[in-house]
Amino acid sequence: MLQSVSDFLVITKRQLLQMIRIPEVLIFATIQPAMFVLLFRYVFGGAIDSGVDGGYVQLLMPGIFVQTVAFTLAATAVGLAADMQKGLIDRFRSLPISRSAVVIGRTVGDTLQNVVTLVVMGLVGFLVGWRPSSGPVKIFLGFLFLLAFGYSMSWIGVLIGLSVREERVAQNLVFMTVFPLTFLSNAFAPTTGMPKILQYFAEWNPVSTMVAACRELFGTENIFGATANSWPSQNPILMSLIYMVLLVAIFAPISVRKYVRVSK
Repeated sequence: MLQSVSDFLVITKRQLLQMIRIPEVLIFATIQPAMFVLLFRYVFGGAIDSGVDGGYVQLLMPGIFVQTVAFTLAATAVGLAADMQKGLIDRFRSLPISRSAVVIGRTVGDTLQNVVTLVVMGLVGFLVGWRPSSGPVKIFLGFLFLLAFGYSMSWIGVLIGLSVREERVAQNLVFMTVFPLTFLSNAFAPTTGMPKILQYFAEWNPVSTMVAACRELFGTENIFGATANSWPSQNPILMSLIYMVLLVAIFAPISVRKYVRVSK
């Protein structure tokens, strides 16, 4: 057990060292969500009636945060696909380390990189008028929630990265997975204008529940919620926790088994 923990910490360290040795990856991963903040804040924000104190940016920032950490699975999937293509996974297999350590270390490392991204985004949001009002404890819990959601999503990325032959395919598959979840949600606009069937999809969408949970933790009224008044929309924090546990419980063992099979 202790050896397995030591092994995945080594892999995690490798992931974090990449931030120092290849800083461009982290820089561009941070610039993109910052650009989303500015675009939505100043291009679309004036056209959307938020109806909350502080304006549209109070509703926007939780949505941007959730979208950004959801894309953690992109870094995981593309990174693993690249390692597979370069033969690095075969080298790991030749070492006397735990098989699960490689994928666990990858998910933990990618999640820790989100800390830097969220800090930068929070600063950008503050500069454009975002003001969470719930107090330091709930704000801290909100960011912990975001990191936990990114970690759970990264396990989907592991499965995608191990299932494709090229990183370009992994990247395309990630966009096909995350973008529908993000935009068919309450992240950026009210869901009331959607067709009824899409409203129900948005209601049960894990991105919607995460955005609603973060808005609650950051002290913003979630007026962009779906209209079906289902259990997820009434209990977004608890439902988000359930989704995160389910994602890890389902995809972690499948991904580890997949890694063991492709390593043979």
